[in-house]
Amino acid sequence: MTERRPRKDAVRSRAAVFAAADALFARCESPDGVTMADIATAAGVGKATLFRAFGDRTGLIRALYAARLAPIKNAVEDGPPPLGPATPPLVRVPALLDAVLCFKLDNRHLALALEQTGSDSPYRTEHYAGWHTLLRTLLDQVPGLADSDFTAHALLAATRADLVEHLAGDRGLAREELRDRLAGFTARLLGTDAA
Repeated sequence: MTERRPRKDAVRSRAAVFAAADALFARCESPDGVTMADIATAAGVGKATLFRAFGDRTGLIRALYAARLAPIKNAVEDGPPPLGPATPPLVRVPALLDAVLCFKLDNRHLALALEQTGSDSPYRTEHYAGWHTLLRTLLDQVPGLADSDFTAHALLAATRADLVEHLAGDRGLAREELRDRLAGFTARLLGTDAA
C-alpha cells in the first residue's frame, strides 16, 4: 500500500498557517490572545480549513510545536555530539537541557500556549514524556546519582515555559544568564561543577 502524499497546495497552506501562527505567537501579549480566526486571517485561509486540518486550536498548537521541535528531536536521535547518542551522559544531559531551554526562549509564547491548553497536563504530552524518558535513561548511567526519575522531572521543570517566561519576560534575565544558570544548576546536580 502506497502512502498518500499531501497535495502541493495543502503543503503550502500548512506552511502558511505555521508561519502565521509563529508570527502571531511571537508578538502577542498573551498566548490566549491568539485565536484560530487570527491565524486563519493571517495565513489567508478559511477558518474551516484550520479546523479540518488540526481539529481545534490545541491540535494546531501541538502540530506547530512538534514541527518546530523536530530539529532538536532529530539531533538527539541521530545527530552528532553534544546532543547525539554517541555523547557521554555527563555531556549530553546539559546539552539537551540547554537545547530545550533555547527552544523555549525562541518560542516562548508558543510553548506557553501548549502548556496552557487546559485540555491536559503538560506532563502528559508526548514531547514531555519523550524528554523525560531520555533524561531518565541518561541519568541512570551517572554513577552515584539516586532517583533518576525524579531528577529528570526536576531538570525538565527548570525549562518549563511558564518559568522561562517569568525569568526572561517578567524579570528580564538575559538569554546567556539563563543558560549559564541552568548549566550551573545541572553541573551541581550531576557533580560535575568542580570539573
